[in-house]
Amino acid sequence: MSQEHPTEYYRTTNSRVGKMLAIMLAICIVGGVIFFSMWDYWISEPPHVISVMAGDVDHSGPAEATGITITQDLQFLESADFRSLTFNAMIDEPGVNPTIEMSVGDKVVFNVVNDGMSFHAFGVTKDTEGFAGIIPGSEVAAPTNPLKPGESGTAEFIAGEEGTYYYICTVPGHRDQGMVGEIIVSGSSGPAVAADPTGVSHEFTLDFVESDDFRTLAFNALPGEEGNNPTIVVNSGDEVTITSVNAGMSFHAFGVVSNPDDFNSVIFDSAIAAATNPLKPGESGSTTFIAGAPGTYHYICTVPGHALQGMIGEFIVE
Repeated sequence: MSQEHPTEYYRTTNSRVGKMLAIMLAICIVGGVIFFSMWDYWISEPPHVISVMAGDVDHSGPAEATGITITQDLQFLESADFRSLTFNAMIDEPGVNPTIEMSVGDKVVFNVVNDGMSFHAFGVTKDTEGFAGIIPGSEVAAPTNPLKPGESGTAEFIAGEEGTYYYICTVPGHRDQGMVGEIIVSGSSGPAVAADPTGVSHEFTLDFVESDDFRTLAFNALPGEEGNNPTIVVNSGDEVTITSVNAGMSFHAFGVVSNPDDFNSVIFDSAIAAATNPLKPGESGSTTFIAGAPGTYHYICTVPGHALQGMIGEFIVE
C-alpha cells in the first residue's frame, strides 16, 4: 500500500511582504544617497599628483619661463534664444572668441566673468572636442560648481609645448554651442635671463600649518585668515632667505618650483628638506638662494599632494 506524502505549502503574510519591500526600498534610497553625494568624485579625473608620479605628459609649466605675461579678459555671453554661446561678442560680431597667440614659456592670465543668464565654468584643454582634459591650474569654477550670473574668477596657463590649445566653457554642451577659442603656441623665444646679483637681501618666514581635519594645508595662516600663503615679490639677482617651521602634525618640505603641478620642478636651489626626507612636526629649516630669471613661479610643499590641498603661493621675480 503506497503512502502519499501531503503537499507542503509555504505561505507568508502581508505584513512580512511589506517589511521586505520596505527594506529593499531603504537599501535603494541609501545607495542612491551615497552615489549622488559622491557625484563630484565619480565624474572627476584622478588627482594630478598621480599623473605626475606616473610620468604622464603635462602640457603646462615649462622648466624655463620667458617672463612674458599676457592678460586676457573674457566674458561668457549668450544669444537671446540661448542657442549661441560665445566669449566677448556674439557670432559674426568683432571680437568673438578672440584667438590668443603666445610662445612656449609665456603665461596667460585669464580674467573671466559670467555676463550671461546661465551657469558657466572655464578651462584650457588640448582636446579638439568635448570638455575633458582640462589642464590643472587653468580652471575657473567647475561644471559641478559653476559661476553663477555676475560671478567672476581668474586662472593662469603656461604652455609647455607648441601646438593649438583651446579655452572653453567646461559645462557639458556649451563648447558645442560656441564657447571655445584658440590658443596658438609657437616655439619659445628663449628663456628670460637672470640678472647679476644685486646685493639686495630679503628674509621671509613661511611656516607649514594645517586645519584640524587635515583637509586644508597652507603657509602661515589658513584660507580666510590674515597672512595666508603670502605672495613674495623680489627682483632678479636678489638674495632670498626663507625660514620654515613645521607647525603641523604631518611631514612637510619646501621648494620654489617652475610648475606648481610638478613637485619635482624645484629651482634656484631653494629646497628645505625633501619629500623623501621631510621636516617632522616641530622641526624647522632655512634656505638661501639668488632669485633667477624674471617670471611668476610658485612655492609649495613638495610632499606629493600637499600643494593640491593648499600649500602653494606665488613667488614673483621681476
